[in-house]
Amino acid sequence: MADPVTLVIESFEACLLPADTLRVALVVPVSGVLGLLGPAAINCAVLAAREVNAAGGVLGRPIELVLVDGGRCPAAVAGEVRGLVRSGVVRAVVGTHASDVRVAVERALDGAAPFVYTPPYEGGARRPGVYCLGEPAAQQVGPAIGWLSEHRRARRWFLLGNDYVWPRLVHASARGHLRARSATVVGERLVPQGTADMDRLVEEVAAARPDVVLLTLIGSDLVAFNRAFAASGLRCARLCGALEEHGLLAAGGDTTGGLYAAMGYFGGIVTDANLGLVERYTAMFGPQAPLLNGLAHGCYEGVLMLAALARRAGTLAVPALEAIADGTTVVSGRGPLTLAGGQVRQRVYLARADWLDFEIVTPLMSPM
Repeated sequence: MADPVTLVIESFEACLLPADTLRVALVVPVSGVLGLLGPAAINCAVLAAREVNAAGGVLGRPIELVLVDGGRCPAAVAGEVRGLVRSGVVRAVVGTHASDVRVAVERALDGAAPFVYTPPYEGGARRPGVYCLGEPAAQQVGPAIGWLSEHRRARRWFLLGNDYVWPRLVHASARGHLRARSATVVGERLVPQGTADMDRLVEEVAAARPDVVLLTLIGSDLVAFNRAFAASGLRCARLCGALEEHGLLAAGGDTTGGLYAAMGYFGGIVTDANLGLVERYTAMFGPQAPLLNGLAHGCYEGVLMLAALARRAGTLAVPALEAIADGTTVVSGRGPLTLAGGQVRQRVYLARADWLDFEIVTPLMSPM
């Protein structure tokens, strides 16, 4: 059994070199606004693949990961994934990347191979063979809005995000939750990825006088906004749907007591499952490795779930996977995750930034 796990960096190399492994496309951003996510996500996927291989691999073969840069434009990512699947180089896909890339990859695959998508997403219908492990907006943002409305008496909200499918639909969900609580949306902006003038956005937010800014910016845009916000002296609360440990560090931390994140996983959650994961991750990659975080940790779950699906079905053919998917369970740092209807329902946490770390404030919901 191959050990340590081979990570093929260039998909062209995978096309040229035959292997007796079962190759899986690992779609994570190593460029673009989400490039900061890449190193930790790759580590988490490699750790999971090593554990899968130690347990016998998938369909009698060890897993080998083929890296695809998910930080490029959706069409480029989808085209590369489609080529790898159609040529038989890879048999399945695991991805942690933006939802516009997910939509393009789903269409490109069209059920030709299973696709496990792991970060928070907007929810809604899915295609056969697509399995979503992240929290949909209704489970992630809705309960967080309820907590902040109650505990911070937040009535005036500004919605600010990048202009693509996830922020648009998260904002739509948020507006429904806010209406139900008689709260007011005092402003909304969707900006292109890579927006440079964050000072202007902070000024626009300040002029609207919100109690809370719901931030669906991602990656380096979220980092840049939080840096500009801190420099401005503005003191309204912020609720982020994609802020993880590296984003907090890159922003220089926060000591205002008003920067919140709602995620299904934080590296510091105290559970037996997570303590064991942290120990194994540190043993494999060292104490200076990129931090475990909610977005990267999804890749660990994604590889495990793909292996569990294949073992139950005895194949990676999508019709067979669809027939057995419900009830498929893996154990990650969050504890047990079980598929139902192609997604999972799991605990979501609200955390508050405490300088360079997150303090868990409360679980927002529990798995059913």
